[in-house]
Amino acid sequence: MALSSSKETKVVTGIFQDLPITPHATTSKIVENNERLRHVVFAMDTGCDMKEHASPRAVVVTLLQGVMDFWIGAEKSVLRAGDVIYLAPGEPHSLKAVEPCYMALTLVDVAHFPAEQEQKG
Repeated sequence: MALSSSKETKVVTGIFQDLPITPHATTSKIVENNERLRHVVFAMDTGCDMKEHASPRAVVVTLLQGVMDFWIGAEKSVLRAGDVIYLAPGEPHSLKAVEPCYMALTLVDVAHFPAEQEQKG
């Protein structure tokens, strides 16, 4: 996957039009991918899921539209549009669309930030 420059500003519009919710499918579009972060938008139809997995990066999940069941380990949360979850690197999680959803996922390589900046956050 090609990297973009983290030093260049970028505007991306029309993501929902370019990424329609497809029956019985999960699809995605990478919006940004650079050495520090990756930002991806997912379109998920009702019943689509992602089995338990973890990322070596910190993850911020924002539900943009719809309703989703989201598990962190064995703890379940019901997400609605506007809800946000922060996952520490390595945190096991899974999810399932309760109704058609759009979800934004930002993965941050925390190794690029000095430890003292993390503590101030």
